[in-house]
Amino acid sequence: MSSIGRRPRRRAALAATAMAACLAITATACNGDEESETDARPTEDAPADDGSQGGSDALQDILDNLPFDINVDEWIDGGWQDWDTDRWLREIGQFLNPIIEGLWDQDRMEEAEDPDVSIDEDDIEEGGDQPAADNPDDDRGVTDAEPEAIDAVQAGAPYSGSQPPVGKVFFDSPEGPMVCSGTVVSDPNAPGQSNLVATAGHCVHAGAEGGWYRNIVFVPYYNDGGLSAEESYQAPLEEIAPYGAWWAEYVATTDYWISNGSEIGGDGAHGDFAIMSVVPEDGSGQSLEERVGGAVDINFDTPAVSGLGETTLYGYPAAPPYDGETLYTCNATPSRLSFDASMPVMYWAGCTMTGGASGGAWLRQGDSGEPELISVNSLGTIEPRWMAGPRLEDEAREVFEYVSEEAAG
Repeated sequence: MSSIGRRPRRRAALAATAMAACLAITATACNGDEESETDARPTEDAPADDGSQGGSDALQDILDNLPFDINVDEWIDGGWQDWDTDRWLREIGQFLNPIIEGLWDQDRMEEAEDPDVSIDEDDIEEGGDQPAADNPDDDRGVTDAEPEAIDAVQAGAPYSGSQPPVGKVFFDSPEGPMVCSGTVVSDPNAPGQSNLVATAGHCVHAGAEGGWYRNIVFVPYYNDGGLSAEESYQAPLEEIAPYGAWWAEYVATTDYWISNGSEIGGDGAHGDFAIMSVVPEDGSGQSLEERVGGAVDINFDTPAVSGLGETTLYGYPAAPPYDGETLYTCNATPSRLSFDASMPVMYWAGCTMTGGASGGAWLRQGDSGEPELISVNSLGTIEPRWMAGPRLEDEAREVFEYVSEEAAG
């Protein structure tokens, strides 16, 4: 029986799951051990008393409310590699992500793998040709015929001059370094100065049987010049990560995923969406949007699938036949895929991208004429034929608003 490979996803739900890390605290300044003589000190970007995650009071609140003791200095020195399930942070307010300067060097980025998950082909019940719906609610529970495969095309480089603000999301899992894709999105609480990144929920949280992944960073416009794998391995880090590494500060996915998500089957796929607020590893005061030169809006109220029109999928596919070094796109008209009739339908589109593209944007032209994000890559086939992503409605909006408000203090 053939199987369909998917990247880890999370189910959508209200209680935006999330966040607080030692975010703007550097490796040398961060310490959560009450018996230590070294106080946690914020960087210049994060005054201690402003209520942000960077403040020592906020960090101490996080540490005080964890189900067990954590010494942040020990964490930075390698304690994060302990994946004891009894010490796997998974609930709201338990996300810890101290900045470990230099951790994600070029060698570590190159060895990161795409998450290994799969779904049985029998779990998809195709409905064949079905009437188009005018109301998105009428699309729920509908699965159209499998879309025809569309070959992914390598994006034009430099990406920073011709592509939307995309990049790679790196994180540590119990299996080692992993990689997904992500996109800089606009923040209504910080117009023109957004630090928000959209990706897949399975790129930040392991779902029902796990918790938050660790050492999560975003590298915008990874390999901006579109170098081949051989060339990129020889290039300096500044060329591969020209806009630096941005560490996740607040992270949210959905309770739907956290409660139900699984690495096997379609569980969680309908809510496989996450938002991160990030800070620069280099400590600069510039926002991510300012650094990369733009951000895209998210539309949480798109028309029914029949009215979407052509959509472009973006991602850094890493599983064969791709190597993860270059950005690819697919242009397709989405159809419908459903595993759970109680949830918004998923988008389904022919595309031969593979793992590593997870979390990459689905963009369409909005009413304003500008690109808008309507989904992220969640699910694809082992023998690449199609990709699927969640429709973003109320639960996804609540996740977004939660992180935006937390980042705004």
